[in-house]
Amino acid sequence: MASIQAPRLLIFPRNGNGVEALDCLGEAWRFAGFVDDTPEKQGVDAYGHRVFGRPSLVDLPDAHVLAVPGAVASYRSRRAVIEGLGVGADRFARVIHPAARVSSLARIGHNVLIMAGVVITSNAMVGNHVCILPNTVIHHDATIGDWTLIGANVTIAGHATVGENCYIGSGSSILNGLRLGDRCLVGLGSNIIRNVAADATVVGNPGHPISRALR
Repeated sequence: MASIQAPRLLIFPRNGNGVEALDCLGEAWRFAGFVDDTPEKQGVDAYGHRVFGRPSLVDLPDAHVLAVPGAVASYRSRRAVIEGLGVGADRFARVIHPAARVSSLARIGHNVLIMAGVVITSNAMVGNHVCILPNTVIHHDATIGDWTLIGANVTIAGHATVGENCYIGSGSSILNGLRLGDRCLVGLGSNIIRNVAADATVVGNPGHPISRALR
């Protein structure tokens, strides 16, 4: 449990990523409550957690913010949603589960959530507003662009580059040195062995593009 000296943290929204983030706080953060725009969620949830409306971002000016919206159906709107909060870069939190392993030579941006079992090795770079689910491995010199969501048990090999605002489905693997363009979607369990164009949806083993109409 965090001490009373730990900085307070608001988590936006009360979604799956936000609930899972609670297990990542350790002693580094003191949970102040969720922020959610859905009136039905506001108040006190079934687990006793406070759920505030957006005015709490102003009412609690000392609280840092972790914003983790987005899922496979909505990942492309993450940037607009997060920017719409009106939170300055210096107020965003960086939350890393105590059981994650992040190299001292890696660079991690702001508003980043790194869950349990994640390994980020030497010289890897994780941008701003990135969420990485449990047991993912990001190898040396790999780059993860801003606004990207990475599922659980993903392997991103050395020198691979994932663009901005991407969604990498759980259980996927990305071969070393590849480049994935901005806003691409990699389906669950895909094995990516070729570069991926911006805005593409790629699935399968080996990964192959499919029509957006099939999404």
